[in-house]
Amino acid sequence: MKITVAETAGFCFGVRRAVDIACREAESEGRVYTAGPLIHNEWVLKDLAERGVGILNDGEVPERGSHIIIRAHGLEKQRIEEFEKAGCVLIDATCPKVARIHAVAEDESFKGRHVLIIGKAFHPEVMGIASRCQSYTVVCSETELDDFITKNSGKSISVVCQTTFSIKKYDQFVNKLKNSCNDILFFDTICKATELRQKEAERKAAWSDGVIVIGDPKSSNSNNLYELCGSLCRNSVFIENAEQLDPNRFSNCGLLFITAGASTPDSIIKEVNRKMSEEIKTNGTESFEELLEQSLKTLHTGEKVSGIITKVNSNDIHVDLGVKQAGYIPMSELSDDPNFNVEENIKVGDEIEAYVMRVNDVEGLVMLSKKRLDAVKNWEKLEAAYENKEVVEGVIVEQNKGGVIASVMGVRVFIPASQTGLPRETPFDTIMKTTQKMRITEINRQRKRVVGSIKVIQIESRREAAAKIWETIEVGAKYTGIVKSFTSYGAFVDIGGVDGMIHISELSWNRVKHPSEVLEIGQEVNVYVIAFDPEKKKISLGYRLPEDNPWTKFENTYHKGDVVNVKIVKFMPFGAFAEVLPGVDGLIHISQIVADRRIGKPEEALELGQMVDAKITDIDNEKKKISLSIRALIDPSSDHSAEEETEE
Repeated sequence: MKITVAETAGFCFGVRRAVDIACREAESEGRVYTAGPLIHNEWVLKDLAERGVGILNDGEVPERGSHIIIRAHGLEKQRIEEFEKAGCVLIDATCPKVARIHAVAEDESFKGRHVLIIGKAFHPEVMGIASRCQSYTVVCSETELDDFITKNSGKSISVVCQTTFSIKKYDQFVNKLKNSCNDILFFDTICKATELRQKEAERKAAWSDGVIVIGDPKSSNSNNLYELCGSLCRNSVFIENAEQLDPNRFSNCGLLFITAGASTPDSIIKEVNRKMSEEIKTNGTESFEELLEQSLKTLHTGEKVSGIITKVNSNDIHVDLGVKQAGYIPMSELSDDPNFNVEENIKVGDEIEAYVMRVNDVEGLVMLSKKRLDAVKNWEKLEAAYENKEVVEGVIVEQNKGGVIASVMGVRVFIPASQTGLPRETPFDTIMKTTQKMRITEINRQRKRVVGSIKVIQIESRREAAAKIWETIEVGAKYTGIVKSFTSYGAFVDIGGVDGMIHISELSWNRVKHPSEVLEIGQEVNVYVIAFDPEKKKISLGYRLPEDNPWTKFENTYHKGDVVNVKIVKFMPFGAFAEVLPGVDGLIHISQIVADRRIGKPEEALELGQMVDAKITDIDNEKKKISLSIRALIDPSSDHSAEEETEE
């Protein structure tokens, strides 16, 4: 017979932490209490009772000043308030994973969302979560879930899950909820230790002839573990301790798999160890005890491990690996992502995976690297993105003559200059340190070469945008665009996937010799459609606004007979042109410049740039012409003759 011991068997981080806290309190304070059973294991509770740790039943409140330990499963909010009002000293041994669910439940309830709790309704962990919700429902079976969907599918729902719930069952529930509810958010709250324990059991139990699951009947995660193993191996047993074990049941097994729940202490595993060692010899040489010791062997360089974050400081992160050595991750080995935020992504109590970089048995330390493990995972993700032609995002971190380098999930991706999406001669500085969407066009893991293209994404986006524009375009439609280029006759503007042209005559109400007098390359402008031709894919755009028409402003401001202060801007043999408003000129006929004498040229009496008062003697709206007279202000009788001379 060959015996395989689960690597994940025994206390999880949360349980070990709670038991350690209770033991320390018992030693320092003497008589202490736990609010309900600290964990679901009778042997551990008996041991704690012998140390002086009592258990308070529901409703019980001890004398003022008593030390009360909040159990690993957490405690109902109302019960905590009872103890605080009674003047008790609370020691929080809530599993960090459970505490996180409490925070999520409170936050989502505060936002007005209905919290759906997946788990056993009267399990202490679920009751603690529910006490922090304003509106909630607990479901454990498919029937309960179907009933919930029927009544609540139109609500805003946030989903959390009991940390020890069955992963397979949870995945089934999630799929059903996704297909039935519109506004729903999922929070991944199943404990990673539970997930790893169940996945290892699923993998190994399927190939075994017999399975032993060690745990307490009241332990949810142990029951789920036994249910999973039993579905894969008929010859599975669930025991609390070695006294319940019948070794003869496995006498004909070729492969025996042994695992234990998260609340099962090492001492019970060792009891089973001793009994199996007495009854069974593996291949006549290796005892179960020897195999157990092998399962607890020292870590080695290159191994993949997982642990719980216990401390975060400026230099490194401390990790509990569940072995005699203490693990730590230097900040330099945390991530290659330049945007990685330690405060947001690394928290005490979270589980983390890493590679073993160096083991120092003398100092009892294990140096770990998260970024090395992430690099392997991220290469796999990039390969999948390449195969599936998925869009990825990366930060442009370097540039060279050939193009730029982007950091995508910590992997360096080269983007040739022709694929950056920038016009020729445009410096790469314009996209440095920016986040860009791209597609992987070439990948070679052995050579560590990855090539990407931003341009491909831009082309696809423009194509989609252009299709939408041509579907909805109409004369008068307004767009915000970017000036792309100039010609002598106008400016081309990108209105979001399609280029349109503003003719030079549509740029300004004033005379313009070149578009650059009005616009700049790269400038954002508001334009409107004057005309378009879907077959030729041409669009004529307008930039100058009708309400800015100088003649319109003139009509709304001045009338015949008004006196205006004008600027002399041009001389002609027959008179002088004067600016009434920017873009609107009027003619002062040579006969209307002076009243006391005749002049041969306008410049005999006027100067360019000179400001003079003149009377508006005539307005031709059709031809947009204005007649002015200085003489009329001196000799009012000259108005009529001014009109006749202007008409000539």
